[in-house]
Amino acid sequence: MKEKTSVTLSPEVLAGIDRLAGSRLSRSAFIEHVLRRYLAEEVRAKRNAREVELLNRAADELNREAEEVLEYQAPWK
Repeated sequence: MKEKTSVTLSPEVLAGIDRLAGSRLSRSAFIEHVLRRYLAEEVRAKRNAREVELLNRAADELNREAEEVLEYQAPWK
């Protein structure tokens, strides 16, 4: 079920929507399509950022362990 809403846009934005949507899509359909893509990209970006953070934490721990092993095997002192 769709809900009706009101959005105020500049004439330039409306002209861009009309130009890109052409006769294929209504303004509403075009705006919904664009917003769905944006929302999906935001979810993907947040998931990727979490994954990078986890990988970096794991890499930091592995690097610390490797440094300890190297120090044990060949002390520089």
